[in-house]
Amino acid sequence: MLWIKIRHNSANIEASGERAVRQLIRNISIFDGTGSAPAPSAVLIDGDRIAAVLRDDADIVQLSVDTVIDGQGGTLMPGMVDSHTHLTWGSSVEKIYHQFILPADELKVAAWRNARVLLDHGFTSAYSAGALGDHIEPELARAIAAGETPGPRLVPSTLERSPEGEEGVETGDVFNGRGAQAMRDFVAYCADQGVRSLKLVISGEDALKPGSSGDILYTDEEMQAAGEAARQAGLWIATHAYSPRAIQLALEAGARILYHCSFADEAAIDAMVAHKDRIFYAPGPGVSVAALEATPPPHINMASMKASAAERLELEAKLVPELKRRGVRVLIGGDYGFPFNPNGRNARDLEHFVTRFGFTPAEALSAATMLGGQLMGLDVGQVKAGYLADLLLVDGDPTQDVTILQDASRIRMIMQGGKLHKAPVTEPVTA
Repeated sequence: MLWIKIRHNSANIEASGERAVRQLIRNISIFDGTGSAPAPSAVLIDGDRIAAVLRDDADIVQLSVDTVIDGQGGTLMPGMVDSHTHLTWGSSVEKIYHQFILPADELKVAAWRNARVLLDHGFTSAYSAGALGDHIEPELARAIAAGETPGPRLVPSTLERSPEGEEGVETGDVFNGRGAQAMRDFVAYCADQGVRSLKLVISGEDALKPGSSGDILYTDEEMQAAGEAARQAGLWIATHAYSPRAIQLALEAGARILYHCSFADEAAIDAMVAHKDRIFYAPGPGVSVAALEATPPPHINMASMKASAAERLELEAKLVPELKRRGVRVLIGGDYGFPFNPNGRNARDLEHFVTRFGFTPAEALSAATMLGGQLMGLDVGQVKAGYLADLLLVDGDPTQDVTILQDASRIRMIMQGGKLHKAPVTEPVTA
């Protein structure tokens, strides 16, 4: 059992006015996000940030704090980051939708619910890979930041943009004209709406149209214009890219994160490695595994999706370890939100990284924490002095068994910015 023990020093707090609350988390092993083995320690939190990681018992007992959380031997780790999030793909472990496109009012309800579901399952940050509704993610990101609704720190996107009339993935219609100017207009529109990352669909999608993964949906001029405009506006670019040419276009446009890349050849791999200090890569195994596991009703034909999933997983089983070996930052995030792959199951990607890509549990956890924090561009993803106190207290050791994190009941505490979203059982301390 994990307890939170609250000291009775409210008079001191009142006397100091708005003084930040100091919290101590003790009797824990810490996985700090770097991949190092957990070590017995304590963490001092001052306001919304980690003030110190303490290993000397003498230092710990001398601290003056407002709250002590006794972890009872659990593992403290950074909150997780999902790098390929679709909060507007409505299905979650709490509610399954059997249609993909929802009415605007229901879409908002689903997105707000999904944000809370991700946080409930230990994801304290999320990078959007595109939305099914305009305006909705910037509004949700603002609401989360203001404390109006629970959810992960969110890098919001807008409609996934694929050129008008192209087949494959076609979800948006904002400025879907052709040409360089249309791309500049789209970027300007996104900047005005509060979007932080553009989702550009460069490749087709075999799961929707067999054989289309090699299709290129943008011209060189359009991608160059998008990249230049995004840099000028201070926005990031996320790309759906399967083929070598699509990967090259994404890199030339300055994409921050590339998704899938399943059909990368040696030249594409070399190009990704050459940009390893600038880019992130998320293969997205979650949706592929879930598609193969799915048992749809007879009137739903998933044959193309299953065939595509099997092919991608076979290719990525070689691609992902090679990119990791050569220093490319590989992140979790697997297209959750389908009815057969609902939001809330996101931590399954950790298991896939171990069983399919050869990561150690600690390496998979580091991909979900430290590297994800780097993608977010925030001080998150590590248990380190100066970082935001986005922390999980886990019943057990996920560096030995990452599947622990698929069970939300094993996550005993969820802290975001020093505030408890999920608190352990409470017990008052009598001074």
